[in-house]
Amino acid sequence: MAASILIVVIKLVSEFCASLLDCLVLFFLHTVKKIPEPLFGGWKGGLVSGIGYCFAIFAIYLMSKRLEPVFCGKPGKWYAILAVPLLVIVTVYDVASLGASNGIMVRSGGGMGVYYDQIFSHSEFLVLAFLSMAAAGFYVFGMNRIYLEQEKSSQYHSQISVYKMLTEQYRQSERLRHDMKNHIIALTALSRNKEWEKIEDYLKNMEGVILDAGGDLTGNKAVDALLYLKRKQAEGEDIKWECDMQMPKGCCINEFDLCVLMGNILDNALEACGRMQKDESRFINIQARTVKKCFLIEVKNSMDRTEKLTEGFTNKDDSQEHGIGLLNVGDVVNRYNGAVHKEAGKGIFVISILMPFSDTAHDTKTAV
Repeated sequence: MAASILIVVIKLVSEFCASLLDCLVLFFLHTVKKIPEPLFGGWKGGLVSGIGYCFAIFAIYLMSKRLEPVFCGKPGKWYAILAVPLLVIVTVYDVASLGASNGIMVRSGGGMGVYYDQIFSHSEFLVLAFLSMAAAGFYVFGMNRIYLEQEKSSQYHSQISVYKMLTEQYRQSERLRHDMKNHIIALTALSRNKEWEKIEDYLKNMEGVILDAGGDLTGNKAVDALLYLKRKQAEGEDIKWECDMQMPKGCCINEFDLCVLMGNILDNALEACGRMQKDESRFINIQARTVKKCFLIEVKNSMDRTEKLTEGFTNKDDSQEHGIGLLNVGDVVNRYNGAVHKEAGKGIFVISILMPFSDTAHDTKTAV
């Protein structure tokens, strides 16, 4: 993939720049210098070609950062599929150039026709190189965009399933709390009759539907369930969990969007902690509060000191999920005209999100 991109850029950009310079020089010699039949070749042509290669190197330098997301976190087959059409574009360009250099292009004859032949020839190379570059660029960045959208879509649908599951679990838990009085009466009767096996079976049936989240955490049932599950996952992996949520009443953020937001952030935090050695200090710290009529969420987590953050991506090993979580976070924040700030350093990753809400919102503070 990298080799094919280098071939395409060097070949097409150098040819495009060289053809453009040739046309400009010929036009200058004919119009300004008043040379009737200017000829451009020899060492001058070599110099122009060298300048074209310099522009190609500069183009590679400019594109390096924009191409970085293209090389981040894709399966090996994706790179192979993407590389083949690029090589086909170069091959088609070479065949067209070969045909042009062997007289396929229209020749106008002698006299002033020599000048126009050169102009037309270089113009055709110019147009051909430009179209080839456009095709290659649209293909590479278009395919990368399609891949990211597909990954985001698949993860989004999986999050919908999780959200529905969390909602159903809380409904079951609330029904169980509502019927708790009846359950206590039944268990008391079984205990009085010393029917221990039936008591054990009864408790097992109750255990299957209980979601003990330790009471309301934020006042939002779905977010409470999400935080409960993520906290249990962190505790199971010996990751220190700290959470202080100050959810505003009447928050304008849809609870599903809030679950998508927090779910992606916490999944990334858990993954980052999971890539660290177990003997290292691993933690997740969640803060959420109102700041000047805006809802502020800040999540800090430990991370491997060797990892770096580049344009929303980290160099984590999971190529399938690489960076998609942060893209989903960005989509939700943009939907509410919010802002995201990310930074990583000294083994700590921090993501801060600020989203405005209505003037009628007031704070209710709960801590976990």
